[in-house]
Amino acid sequence: MKRSIVVTIAGQKYTIRSDADERYVHSIAGQVDRKIKEIGRSTKSANTQSLAILAAMQFADDLAREKDERATLRRQVREKSKTIRSYLDRELKT
Repeated sequence: MKRSIVVTIAGQKYTIRSDADERYVHSIAGQVDRKIKEIGRSTKSANTQSLAILAAMQFADDLAREKDERATLRRQVREKSKTIRSYLDRELKT
């Protein structure tokens, strides 16, 4: 059941409707808040919207890299599994 959870990101309060655990929602909001603050310290842009867009770009980049890494690991596991299965098939036939 969705419920309203109030979080603060970049000094603004937002009401999030979610069926996720409240601690989880606060944790995600905290990550976003920290990323916006981190970008704010390293850039001259003081516009909250610009900082939010830059944070979203960094999160999207992180996600894309993780997806690529996961796909690579899945391929490696598949290849290893085929190698092990071939080995076992050969050994069981002898």
